[in-house]
Amino acid sequence: MSNLPSGEIPRGAIRFNTDSNKPELWDGSQWAEFQLSSPALGRGADTGPGARGVYMGGNTGSITDAIDFFNLSSPGNGQDFGNLTTTRHQASGCSSSTRGLSMGGGEPTIVNKIDMIEFASTGSAADFGDLAVTTHYSSALSNATRGINAGGYVPAAPNLSNQMNYVTIASNGVNGQDFGNLVGTFTAMGVAASPVRGVFGGGYAPGAPNNTIQYITIASLGDAQDFGDLSEGKNNMGGLSNATRGLFFGGESPKTTRIEYIQIASLGNGTKFGDMTVEANLPAGCASSTRGIMMGFERNSPFGRVNNVDMVEIATFGNAVDFGDLTSARSVGACCSNGHGGL
Repeated sequence: MSNLPSGEIPRGAIRFNTDSNKPELWDGSQWAEFQLSSPALGRGADTGPGARGVYMGGNTGSITDAIDFFNLSSPGNGQDFGNLTTTRHQASGCSSSTRGLSMGGGEPTIVNKIDMIEFASTGSAADFGDLAVTTHYSSALSNATRGINAGGYVPAAPNLSNQMNYVTIASNGVNGQDFGNLVGTFTAMGVAASPVRGVFGGGYAPGAPNNTIQYITIASLGDAQDFGDLSEGKNNMGGLSNATRGLFFGGESPKTTRIEYIQIASLGNGTKFGDMTVEANLPAGCASSTRGIMMGFERNSPFGRVNNVDMVEIATFGNAVDFGDLTSARSVGACCSNGHGGL
C-alpha cells in the first residue's frame, strides 16, 4: 500500500506492519492492530467471558509476593493467582495478550528484575530477565509485542531517571535495551497506550509534582515528545487505557479522587472524566476494550491502605463505582491485563 498522508488514507484501509508482523486497520486517526485472539479466560470461579487483569505484589505494611486476578467483565473480588518470584513492591506492570510482566521495584532493595506470568494459567511467576536500569517507582506500558519501562528512582545520585528501556514480551531471557529518554527526569507517572502510541502523564520531576504529558511511538526507538498537560501537577498517579482513550487517576500533592482523560491519537491537554470513590495515592489500573479497574490505594482521611477496587466504563464520562476488593489492603503493586489498549 502506498505511503499516503494520513488525511488521504481511507477509513478501513488495511496494511501489514513489518515491525510487528501484524495486520493493521486505519480507524480514521491511527493504525490499530487487529485483535486476532479473544482475551476471554474462564477458569474455576472465574467463568465469565471477559479479559483478565492481575495485580502483582505490593505493600500491606510488609512487602508481599501475592498476585490477585480479576475477570474484567464481571464485578467481584480478587482471586489468588499465585506468587511473584520474591516479595516485591514499587514495581511497574505491562503485558501482551498472553503474558504479563512485573518490572523493577524493591525487595526492599531496588532491583532490575522482571517477573512474568502467563494469563491463561494461574500459578507462580517465573524469571523473565533484567531491565537495563535498576529502578523502582518507574512506569511501564506496552503494545502487543513490546514493553517499555520509563523513569523512576535509581540508586545513584541524582536518583531520578529519564531513561526508557524496552523488551520484546514474547522473548524471555533477553534483557532490557535502550529505547530513548523522557523529556526530563520523572518518577511515578500514569500511563496509557494504544497499539501505536504510549503516553506518560504527570509524575514527580525535580522539585515538585509535574503536569507534563509526553508520548512515544512504541514501534520506533527515540525520545519522548510533548503531548499536552494535565489540569494540575500530580505524582504517584495511576493510568489505564483502551485503544483510543487514556485515563489518569489519583495521585498526591494533595491526594485526589480526580480522573482525567485524553484521546491517545490526538495531542492535547487532559480533561475531567469523573472521580474515584476514595482519595487514591499510588493507585494502579488495567483495562479491557471497554472497562477499566483501579486498585492499590493509599487514602488520606483516614490515612491507610484500602482493598477497594473501582470501575469505570471508558467510553462514558462519570464517576467510578465499586467493582470489588483485593484479597488484602495494599498499595504500590504492578497491574496489567490481557485486553488493554495497546493490543
